[in-house]
Amino acid sequence: MLVGEKSKTPMTGVKPRLAGPSADLGYQASKRSIDLALTSILVLISAPLILFAMALVRLTSRGPAIYRQVRLGRDNRAYTIYKIRSMYQDCEAGTGPLWSTKGDSRVTPVGRFLRSTHVDELPQLWNVLRGEMSLVGPRPERPEIAVNLEEVIHRYSHRLLVRPGLTGLAQVQLPPDTSLADVKRKLACDLYYIEHANAWLDLRILASTASYVLGIPFELPKAVLRMPSVEVVEALDAERNVPRMQAV
Repeated sequence: MLVGEKSKTPMTGVKPRLAGPSADLGYQASKRSIDLALTSILVLISAPLILFAMALVRLTSRGPAIYRQVRLGRDNRAYTIYKIRSMYQDCEAGTGPLWSTKGDSRVTPVGRFLRSTHVDELPQLWNVLRGEMSLVGPRPERPEIAVNLEEVIHRYSHRLLVRPGLTGLAQVQLPPDTSLADVKRKLACDLYYIEHANAWLDLRILASTASYVLGIPFELPKAVLRMPSVEVVEALDAERNVPRMQAV
């Protein structure tokens, strides 16, 4: 499904008003400090793995080891994301931006391993250090795709109230997007996170991410850590008569 075809209508740039704990400046300041501390440790631990994966990519396929792509961050600001390349070079030259699908032919054999282990995501730690991302937050989207999603999905732009995350409430329990229905489910999780974010929720999401990387089903951290599931989040969202966040 092609979702990234450029629209003639630019993104509205509407900046919604944030309600809830995420508006707490104290929490936001501590979140940034924690991001810097944990990311610095993760960079030191993962550096050998990143270098090994980069060498493996260079030896097995044509093109650079690091893949750069423009994404949308907080307040609709574009920035460059860094990942270890998992697809063939110039694979979208003839199609434009496409969602990745199961068994995607654009993904290299080495790339499939990198994606399944999420090693390809590790260079984004640099984006966290730069302040463009957080360890926890909504997944960043490409502008070419986001412009179309904003037009058809109510409150989609509200995801840009916070820094995008290396992981998040949606990422630990839902597969990659392949349809608008998938996007709407993840959006419900993102909006819940934005309105209820606090240090304890961030910690539980990070713990759930570690379980996810180890192949442990989400049902375990959901039960042990009392994580809000997508079903609960969607039910809460459906019960709202008046949205908590309104555009200004």
